[in-house]
Amino acid sequence: MATSGSAPAKAKNSLETALASVSKHPVFAPGIEALNNSDEFKKYAWQITGPLKGFTGYFNRLAGYAHSANALHGIFLHCATLGIKFVLGKSAGTVSELVYEGQGSARRCTGVHTADGKTHAAAKTIVASGAWGASLVPEMGRFVTARSWSVAHIQLTEQECDYLRGLPVINVRDLGFFFEPDPATRLFKLCPLGAGFTNTDEIGTSLPPTDRIPPPQDFIPAEDEIKLRKLVAETFPWMADRPFVDKKICWFADTSDSEYCIDFLPDTNNSVVILSGDSGHGFKMMPIFGKWVVELLGNGKQSIGRWQWKTKDERGQSWGNSVSWRIGKSRELSDLIDEARRGGLQARL
Repeated sequence: MATSGSAPAKAKNSLETALASVSKHPVFAPGIEALNNSDEFKKYAWQITGPLKGFTGYFNRLAGYAHSANALHGIFLHCATLGIKFVLGKSAGTVSELVYEGQGSARRCTGVHTADGKTHAAAKTIVASGAWGASLVPEMGRFVTARSWSVAHIQLTEQECDYLRGLPVINVRDLGFFFEPDPATRLFKLCPLGAGFTNTDEIGTSLPPTDRIPPPQDFIPAEDEIKLRKLVAETFPWMADRPFVDKKICWFADTSDSEYCIDFLPDTNNSVVILSGDSGHGFKMMPIFGKWVVELLGNGKQSIGRWQWKTKDERGQSWGNSVSWRIGKSRELSDLIDEARRGGLQARL
């Protein structure tokens, strides 16, 4: 964990708060070491050849990362061996709406419709659709905001990929983060940090876009490219001028308190479970998240207050900028697309 020499006070304060917390934890404390200069960083990340100007931070021996695609694939295979049925495909596997019967106190969800016109019956329906949640359960849009961040990659050679094997996760709070490249694709993944981008409609609900041409997910904003260029120049200047490939805008289900919603949807007689609000940090709980859902189903109600369904309507509020570990200001995706188009036009002219 680090901040660069030009990091704003908010980034430095956030890092210091995290360090103070983890340094007191009986499990983590023995593996924490403060890092005050570039040589101390390179003690743990010997592959770094850049200057790391003004970098300070700490090393956490117990922190790391997981390969999300491989993890999900592994769970899919495990579940399939248990006889769990998966309905996949762009049409057959896309849920278009939840199906309800009854009114008032008798209202229940009885299953889902899919894009291929079929109905799948269910005694209980669990909605775990990330940033798309409010498209199926509109009430979620009152407190869950679809927010996006950029991702870019640099294509490495086999030799370069081998050189970076075992690289610790490097998270520079004012610039971005990266970790060792994927040995299968030899892609080095880079993620800029900031306050994110929303796609707000006329009633204040933010959902990922579906109807924009060209797809806005296939670019990253200029401001993020600048952050990543600086991040690479400070760490691996030998790849600082490499082209960014496979650029994407990735969407999360964000909440004002960064807490999950693990609860039953009100007024459905416990027939719908809502799992949302990952706020960009949900995957790290993958090994134990299911236990919390099982407990909810067994108890019939959510007793943990911070995970309960939220009744407050937070649409139209700009709380995204105040999250302690996010630097900068949240912006609308439409503004970024307009800027990208103007930039492309100017380049052609």
